[in-house]
Amino acid sequence: MGSSFGTVTDDTRRRILIDGGQTGTRVRVESADGVDEFEAAPIRTDRPVVDQIAATVRGIPVDDPGATLAAGVSGLTPSASRPGEILDELADVGIVSVALAHDSVTGYLSANGGEFGAVTAVGTGVVTLGVGAGGVHRVDGWGHLFGDAGSAYWMGRAGIEAALRAFDGRGPDTVLEEAAAEEFGPLPELYMELQGDPDRVSRVAAFARRVDAASTADDPVAQQILTDAADELAASVAAALERSGHRPGDAARVSWVGTVMTANDRLRERFAAAVIGRTSGVEIAEPHGRPFDGVRMLAGLDDEHPLATQIHRAGR
Repeated sequence: MGSSFGTVTDDTRRRILIDGGQTGTRVRVESADGVDEFEAAPIRTDRPVVDQIAATVRGIPVDDPGATLAAGVSGLTPSASRPGEILDELADVGIVSVALAHDSVTGYLSANGGEFGAVTAVGTGVVTLGVGAGGVHRVDGWGHLFGDAGSAYWMGRAGIEAALRAFDGRGPDTVLEEAAAEEFGPLPELYMELQGDPDRVSRVAAFARRVDAASTADDPVAQQILTDAADELAASVAAALERSGHRPGDAARVSWVGTVMTANDRLRERFAAAVIGRTSGVEIAEPHGRPFDGVRMLAGLDDEHPLATQIHRAGR
């Protein structure tokens, strides 16, 4: 199945695209007059998503009868996906159609378009989506407490644990011990420092950059963490492909979204090798487009495509 990324279509005066994450939200407004992009507040998954999306739209200059809204949102659950409520809430600013999906869906569309395969979205957390003749299968995305294997948080936590093991004498020497002290202060106080910080998840995830730097400097402990992360991501891809109906030898496109993979050549190369080692017939390829490209595709995706079942739409 092919893929394409369009711009503003002739049948709408304005298109509002939202890429909503837990650490930040980006908004893109496309119209016949051009394109504008804005930063907005993060989408909190412990609060009503409908209200937050509506508030995001009201925070930008929109007053255009005939405007459409499409949003890919991190942590969006089926029960929270109520496009009709958003449509009613924003009727006064001219919104005539709404399309919502989990950001794993928009990430998949941005990376693979309509092609079958798998896409892993790696940031603070991670979720992998497989799409094939057998349907759609999501792997991981269980959050930092129970999953997100191979994510920035997972690597950062592994790096901190390695630093503390070295400090205790329970593990091999590693430059991560010094890096953790520089980042968080005295190691005997590190666990209390982080446990009491409301931003602890993002701070731990940020330590993945120090792990990457240490791996580049040939620290074997840091290199092993990156290898393990690549293996975890590859295992998720293999599971996503199998559960979505791919058989050994079937053609499948495997790609990624997120700066963790895009900016880390070592992780990406090890991931590609691990995927090829686990699954035959796959093509490892760079993303087709940007996240907004995937959001844009929500409203117009063919109803016969497996991903159409993951998109929640409403219109007037």
